[in-house]
Amino acid sequence: MSEIKILWADDEIDMLKPQLFFLEKKGYKVETVTNGYDAVDVFSNANDIDVVFLDESMPGITGLETLTKIKAINANVPVVMITKNEAENLMEEAIGSQIDDYLIKPVNPNQILLTLKKLIDNDRLVSAKTMTDYQQEFRNISMTISEGLDFKGWAEAYKNIINWELKLDSSNADNMSEILNMQKEEANSEFSKFIMRNYEGWIKENDPPVMSHNLLKNYLFDHLDKKEPNFLFVLDNLRYDQWKILEPVIRQAFRVDREESFYSILPTATQYSRNSIFAGMLPADIEKHYPEYWKNDTDEGGKNQFESQLMEKQLGRLFRDPIRFDYYKVYNTLGAKIMNDNVNNYFNNDLTVIVYNFIDMLSHARTEMEVLKELAGNETAYRSLTLSWFKNSPLWAALQRISERGAKVFITTDHGTIRVKKPVKVIGDRDTTTNLRYKLGRMLKYKRNEVYESRKPKDLGLPSPNVSSAFIFAKESDFFLYPNNYGQYLNMYRDTFQHGGISLEEVICPFIELSPK
Repeated sequence: MSEIKILWADDEIDMLKPQLFFLEKKGYKVETVTNGYDAVDVFSNANDIDVVFLDESMPGITGLETLTKIKAINANVPVVMITKNEAENLMEEAIGSQIDDYLIKPVNPNQILLTLKKLIDNDRLVSAKTMTDYQQEFRNISMTISEGLDFKGWAEAYKNIINWELKLDSSNADNMSEILNMQKEEANSEFSKFIMRNYEGWIKENDPPVMSHNLLKNYLFDHLDKKEPNFLFVLDNLRYDQWKILEPVIRQAFRVDREESFYSILPTATQYSRNSIFAGMLPADIEKHYPEYWKNDTDEGGKNQFESQLMEKQLGRLFRDPIRFDYYKVYNTLGAKIMNDNVNNYFNNDLTVIVYNFIDMLSHARTEMEVLKELAGNETAYRSLTLSWFKNSPLWAALQRISERGAKVFITTDHGTIRVKKPVKVIGDRDTTTNLRYKLGRMLKYKRNEVYESRKPKDLGLPSPNVSSAFIFAKESDFFLYPNNYGQYLNMYRDTFQHGGISLEEVICPFIELSPK
């Protein structure tokens, strides 16, 4: 450990010789002053002070006044207030003035040491402990993902991996993060095999996991019988790791009553998964019962323009009494502002559904804009960008207003995204879909071992525009490329966030129930 320098200001510094001797024996360097003026003078002329100890009551200017001057010079250096007075108003003023810790006189040397460890060495200690804990957990995770999990087990395993990923993020344990990424790739390989073995059976069974088409029936509609206002926010492309990053902010205004997982249907693409959520049906059934509301990939026009009508149909099928229902979709900043301005108008509804497209736009913009590729160059940066947006968004402002009015909120998504890495060549005709993670076409050519294929889309609950139509889905972090201009598109799309295929990140999605504080 490099030498840590402490500036200690106390008008009774001579009485602190035992503490100063203790610190010097531990390898700390301490510079002492007896008043606030000298403390500010020393601090302003030194660039090597790592932490400041301030006596609250000194002649001349008080500890709080000294604190203000020191923070004005450098707000990043931690300051510890030392006081004889435990009065609540004093502590509140000190904390509000951005002290990093406080100690009560007489000061025990071990208390000082613990404070220094927390303020100066905390990151290293946390990093070392996290790395050790993950090393111990590594074998357990590997055994879990190879032992034949069911759909509930895979959801829990994915959450466990993400929780470790976030811990390693916060501890800056880069070496362990690389190992975890390899373990996540291994998990995605096994998960893809699991989906390929089981997905068709889920579609044909009467008791599948909670999936897009039965999501609201299982997790939301029981709350509508209470005749109280409920808000459902569908955040396009919200992954479980992004939810966990947003959760601490949301907990400022809400209690998390329930955190569930559901499986997005295939393709994990908005026109399939989100229409399925609102209709309460698989896409093939939407096409059959409501052909006016379904558009195939090759059809002209927006593929999700009838979500409100599909939701209304689902509510009509499942509820005897009419549900007062409203629907609003946010495409851009102006739409978000209008939504926030109109939040109070929605409290007369039993249910208000708000579709928010920002995260989807972020992932697509990252593909197309070099500056966003730099800002969101990896998973950690992508999560950080999501958090920065959310904290300053009309969405968070609207959620706070809803909490103040006492309404219940549900947050979910239609599917997630994965950062794609490995190209897989595919050949198709001009009518083949352009999505990088799934293809629908009549004359697809590919290596069967590289994809999950379905030559009978109806078996997967999917429409079949033509008799010879087939679906193929990318697995793990693969993405589809045509041989034409292969190198150009490889450089364009590799390491971008895509959806439509099979991965833990795309398929296993969060559903959150919130109550206002």
